[in-house]
Amino acid sequence: MSSSPATAEVAAPRLLLVDDDTSLLRLLTLRLEANGYEVATATSGEGALEAMAEARPELVITDLRMEGMDGMALFRLLRERHPGLPVLILTAHGSIPEAVEATREGVFGFLGKPFDADELLTEIQRALSLGGERRPEAAEWCSRIRTRSPAMQAVLDRAGQVAATEAGVFIRGASGTGKELLARAIHDASPRSQGPFVAVNTAAMPEGLLESELFGHRKGAFTGAERDHTGLFREADGGTLFLDEVGDMPPGLQVKLLRVLQERRVRPVGGTQDIPVDVRIIAATHRDLEAAVGAGDFREDLFYRLNVVSLTLPPLSERREDIPLLAETFLEELAARYGRELTGFAPEALATLSEAPWPGNVRQLYNVVEQVVALATTPLVPDSLVREALDSAAAPMPTLAEARRAFERDYLERLLTITAGQVRRAAELAGRNRTEFYRLLSRHGLDPARFQE
Repeated sequence: MSSSPATAEVAAPRLLLVDDDTSLLRLLTLRLEANGYEVATATSGEGALEAMAEARPELVITDLRMEGMDGMALFRLLRERHPGLPVLILTAHGSIPEAVEATREGVFGFLGKPFDADELLTEIQRALSLGGERRPEAAEWCSRIRTRSPAMQAVLDRAGQVAATEAGVFIRGASGTGKELLARAIHDASPRSQGPFVAVNTAAMPEGLLESELFGHRKGAFTGAERDHTGLFREADGGTLFLDEVGDMPPGLQVKLLRVLQERRVRPVGGTQDIPVDVRIIAATHRDLEAAVGAGDFREDLFYRLNVVSLTLPPLSERREDIPLLAETFLEELAARYGRELTGFAPEALATLSEAPWPGNVRQLYNVVEQVVALATTPLVPDSLVREALDSAAAPMPTLAEARRAFERDYLERLLTITAGQVRRAAELAGRNRTEFYRLLSRHGLDPARFQE
């Protein structure tokens, strides 16, 4: 009988076990190796960090209570250095508050000792199915993000690591830095890539409308609700929901969003039953949310729920090596769109672009190039035309969220002027209770006493 063709050997999944109980380590190692896993061990959190380079695990299983560095401290360091690496915590001292805290911070799973062996194996399989730190090649997911900047590449490397997991992602960055573009790239690199990607700017619509847009509504729930509306959470079911400018979300909606994230169920406005949803959340803001939490404008529990892995996009002024690349890319794209025969920028024009301050970041650069394409009369764009476009863009068109914030501040100042700083009367005119009105004033740094003079 002829032998069958040789098959390629599949590498065993690599696990790192961390526990100061050496007897338990030996027992777990034997059991997991018998189930086809390659196992490395460490007897302390410090030892686990030293073992990472050689072990290259796809999953870390650690005890919670250990001498020196405990399991949560180890997890936090691993999250910083290896954000896509799932961590499973085992403990004989487990409690519901500890489990809630651990999972809120992004721990994959939390099992109490003594644990059921089958349950542990199930959790391991579930964690490994997310892909660990394996990530796709750049061409497969972030080809639309053009960069030569080490700072930007570091962000993309971290984003690529976390994309393969289910961890919530929080993107920080000034307006125009490309937060939605990065969010879409993370979605494209994730196991949810075949599902929908749904984006919403939470600062661009009033609270009542935003609640209906996010969670849906039933026919007749309010005036004008002539038919059922699905809502963005259900539209994004099986995919990713991108919440842009989440830092401007009204307090009432923050409570409802937190409930949905905790329970993974939504209740449409006017509805009586919850509907399960399976959605990954990527949130973004230009605001300092730590300061907003301290000021009471943003819920701390919601902040930690969203901020599992944080990515910060550098402003264009900190990635100037990308300006010529982006400008030429935009020029080629826009010239093709408008049917213009343009070959590029003159060297002096590229130098001017590279030295400009760019307060509006990549979005402003795109707008300047679009103006140049519309006005160019020669194939090679001259420096004079670039300078003219920059001068006209010195005060770039604000985004809808920025315009809404400016209007809101002006409106509050007018109310306080009319009422001579009487908060109760100003809140009545605004149709808000005093607590909410004080939050609005705090958000915009307005002191009613200044208007009493």
